[in-house]
Amino acid sequence: MTQEPPREPAAPPGLSRRRARTRADLLGAAFRVFAAKGFGRVSIEEVCEAAGYSRGAFYSNFTTLDELFFALYRERAELIADQVAGALALDGPDLDVPAAVDRVTDVLLLDVDWLLVKTDFLVHAARDGAVAETLRRHRARLRGAIAERLERAHGRTPLPAVLGGADGAARAVVAAYDGVTVQLLLDKDVEGARAWLRHLLTALLTDGGTAAPTH
Repeated sequence: MTQEPPREPAAPPGLSRRRARTRADLLGAAFRVFAAKGFGRVSIEEVCEAAGYSRGAFYSNFTTLDELFFALYRERAELIADQVAGALALDGPDLDVPAAVDRVTDVLLLDVDWLLVKTDFLVHAARDGAVAETLRRHRARLRGAIAERLERAHGRTPLPAVLGGADGAARAVVAAYDGVTVQLLLDKDVEGARAWLRHLLTALLTDGGTAAPTH
């Protein structure tokens, strides 16, 4: 029997202010507990205790911790997509890649606690096919948002042919972000991570690139 993917939570349009506050409190508490203990070591009871709510409040908003995580993931994925899209949109129909990369890396979310939580969940998803499929869909939407902007600028700002078009370029951008954030988890150097990401993205999206950072 095929396992159903976790249901992706979405706050209904008619969600009451009180319930929206409860949901936000649960998400905030879960993030803090996940970051402190690790995703796989946290129970629903611990999330409820940290938020100051009952299990009933939890189950009125989420069915599982996986579902709650995807609500967190979507918030941050949408934030990152908005940051990237906003930085790229400032050039209008043209795209000044080095300037856009500078803007993206200046504002991009590089939060060590979130990276710890996301990495824990990635390991969890790797062992659960249904969860992995849901996570792949989230990541595909992020790549799609980047690819769409690169495609719109492609006629005026050609991408390196080796990337194979806007979709390949978007995959390269996300891969660079993933690689830099893994290093960030180890050395906790946020500004160093921004510098390396700037260098990698400029090199990927142009035929040249700037000198690599020395720190």
